[in-house]
Amino acid sequence: MAVERALRGAAPHDLLTTARAALRRHYSVTAVELLVADYGMSTLHPVGTPPYTADPVSIHTSAPGRTFGSQQPYIRVAGDSQEVSLHLPVSVRGDRIGVLSLRVPGEHYSPEVLDELGNLAEILGHEIVIAERDTDVYLQARRAERLTLAAEMQWQLLPGRSLTRPEFELGAQLEPAYAIHGDNFDWSTDGDHLTLTVTNGMGEGIEAALLTNLAVNALRNARRAGLDLQDQAYLADQALYQQHRGAAHVSVLLLRFHLATGLMEIVDAGSPRIWRMRNGSVERLEPEAQLPLGMFEDTVYVSQPFRVLPGDRMAFVSDGVYHVSSPAGDHYGDKALARALTSTRLLPPAQVPRAMLTELAGFRGEVEQEDDALVVCMDWHGRRTG
Repeated sequence: MAVERALRGAAPHDLLTTARAALRRHYSVTAVELLVADYGMSTLHPVGTPPYTADPVSIHTSAPGRTFGSQQPYIRVAGDSQEVSLHLPVSVRGDRIGVLSLRVPGEHYSPEVLDELGNLAEILGHEIVIAERDTDVYLQARRAERLTLAAEMQWQLLPGRSLTRPEFELGAQLEPAYAIHGDNFDWSTDGDHLTLTVTNGMGEGIEAALLTNLAVNALRNARRAGLDLQDQAYLADQALYQQHRGAAHVSVLLLRFHLATGLMEIVDAGSPRIWRMRNGSVERLEPEAQLPLGMFEDTVYVSQPFRVLPGDRMAFVSDGVYHVSSPAGDHYGDKALARALTSTRLLPPAQVPRAMLTELAGFRGEVEQEDDALVVCMDWHGRRTG
């Protein structure tokens, strides 16, 4: 396809200019705009303008936002049918990047053209992910404000904010998005397993970010060496202890899911908590608590088995969620978390973390956010056989 070839040959910073020229030439498109989601997942920002200067578009109340939320094309036909406005999702394996907005003359529009343009939006998403290795254009466009240095480090650690496979769907969000310091999440999947970690590094600012950076990379190093879950925890624990001699530690929840059977292994090494919704009933899972990573030398970790069933929804939350206080001094505890999971049950996993953190902000009111807040949501579908 000519447009796809043009995108693959474009300079990393020049994808949008290349897309505009190719879409005008081959589809007679009259306007092309690429909008990317900000770090807080509340606004969409045009690519191609200097950072912090573009007028954002609301994710919640705009036509492009409707496409971003539903991950489905949104089509508006002018009353005289002379022009069609299209908003197409730009995503990669379920990770929502933004929206491609186009205007097409009515005589050049058809369902077949819509399918082709939708495929091109997906290809554009893949090209953006590759291009971000070599240019800051798309990362700058995502910023509604400046990131702190600690937040910059944390966001660069992340694998994405959502992931979709036939066996599961994942979504996650961090707050405060532009000033996060110690919380983080990581995931990796292969043909047989999904490995998920939820991390809460102690401290504030750059110290917390450096600590979490060491923990996440130590866990990745052990995972990529092919070690089992408890040995991943052990080696990361040793790396942290050797660096800090017990003066700093990291709370981590390590999980590995067997995609064919739903067997879930857990190493619960600290404060992140696990919630499960099954058949409409919400309960907190409480595996045996083990020591956070880095507290003592030669700590031995043990993985514990659980099982997830098709239709289960799992939520993993940091202490910055369940320890939040209201202006009256009440804690956002287990009951509030159960209500939040129930009230968001109809949302896809990619939207649940943002919705829960928005509710949390309302509960907190004017009370200043003192700790990071992290929510990861997973829907388990299981592997179909036959």
